[in-house]
Amino acid sequence: MSDLVITSAANPRLKAVLALRRRRARDERGATIVDGAEELALAMAAGARPEVVFWCPDLFNADGAQAGVVAQARAASVETVQLSRPAFEKIAYRDGPDGILAVVPTPGSGLALVQSSRPPLVLVAEGVEKPGNLGAMLRTADAAGVDLVVAADPVTDWGNPNVVRASKGTVFAMPCAAASTAEVLEWVAQTGITLVATTPDTDLLYSQVDLTSPVAVAVGSEKHGLTRAVLDAADHVVRLPMAGRADSLNVSVSAAVVLYEAVRQRLEGGQEHT
Repeated sequence: MSDLVITSAANPRLKAVLALRRRRARDERGATIVDGAEELALAMAAGARPEVVFWCPDLFNADGAQAGVVAQARAASVETVQLSRPAFEKIAYRDGPDGILAVVPTPGSGLALVQSSRPPLVLVAEGVEKPGNLGAMLRTADAAGVDLVVAADPVTDWGNPNVVRASKGTVFAMPCAAASTAEVLEWVAQTGITLVATTPDTDLLYSQVDLTSPVAVAVGSEKHGLTRAVLDAADHVVRLPMAGRADSLNVSVSAAVVLYEAVRQRLEGGQEHT
């Protein structure tokens, strides 16, 4: 059966896709946008099933990567819709689109850990405002083998297209949860996980703390850092050494440094990094 072909940028189906740029529409529909062949391929590999895949052959590269993603979607009985270039550029979320855009169920899970043979490693991001920072932290968390990423008192949602884009699609591969700070702190206490909070206002270096046991690393908002509630609840409050004029690093960089210190300690102690 041939794909539906849409040539008009004013088509009602495209208007419904555009609506998903708004959080309210994403929440109501339970879906978000994945723009890009690489991101969609990773999302599908992680088990996400698109509702529909829009594709534009005029924007495809010669290597056939986009065509392969369309074929993969068809093989999974996902609806595929061909668009003219003007129609596709109407819904494309990023500059320089590659001709693949899908509507996919919103990612996210609950405050729970999957059973593992190694001590869990959790990242808590409290009040982080910029979707790009959340997405960057997800990519790091995926690479570092983090078991769960939690947005505490989230300002943005996991389905924000900028989170999806910045994460390169790993938001669909990583267990992600969202809850209030109070709920997160209660969950950490109940699970017996050591809470390590980051701030410039302490003498203890991040490398001086044992990160080989079950650990949750907490980072705060770009402007204000962690709230007093998290700092007071923390088992350890640590800092990164800063030799320059700036008093802090980008929150995603700070998270990466501490998470990879945990990886280093665990590998040194004989734990597997999987």
